[in-house]
Amino acid sequence: MTDWGEWHRQYDEPGSDLARRRQSVQSSIERFLDSRDDDELRVVSACSGDGRDLIDVLVRRPDADRVRAARLLEIDETLAGAARELATEHGLDQVDVRREDAGRTGSYTGAVPADLVLMCGVFGNVTDDDLRRTVAVLPRLCAPGATVVWTRGRFRSGDLTPQIRGWFAEQGFEEVSFDAPDDTSYRVGAHRLLRDPEPLGKDETFFTFTR
Repeated sequence: MTDWGEWHRQYDEPGSDLARRRQSVQSSIERFLDSRDDDELRVVSACSGDGRDLIDVLVRRPDADRVRAARLLEIDETLAGAARELATEHGLDQVDVRREDAGRTGSYTGAVPADLVLMCGVFGNVTDDDLRRTVAVLPRLCAPGATVVWTRGRFRSGDLTPQIRGWFAEQGFEEVSFDAPDDTSYRVGAHRLLRDPEPLGKDETFFTFTR
């Protein structure tokens, strides 16, 4: 199995693909916050790692308190602990880090419908069938007009992102942005839900990590 603590250390290497991917994800989060004038927003983050995708953004924004609730789901004990420590250090009481399976709908009970759903570090670690199933489940996690930010690597076996973008369209999302620099392997997408959301429904598994 992957040592996710070691894997996350690549984020600290300046100019690395992962460091640049985090910057791209954070830019998408910033654009989402800038585009909304709501007094209260909800965020959920699947497989959130050390939480810095979201926490770093909240730390530097004067309007961070508009995010009234943010649930971060991370099963790895070390990474979840790091996220809790970082949120506590910066007084982000609205950030709720839980060691629960982000691939089960029940883990989102009480946190959805969310205005921003982060699926970063998920799509490259599941089967294609689970990936498509996850996109189909997303309207059950979303509030009306919610934005989903997602990532996917470009692998030697090919680039699945054209199909992923099509699956989002099939589920009633419109593309807000898609970042795919030629000199990197990462892709970062953002899609907004145009149709009515769906109820969360019964607890079920919709993805399982393959590594």
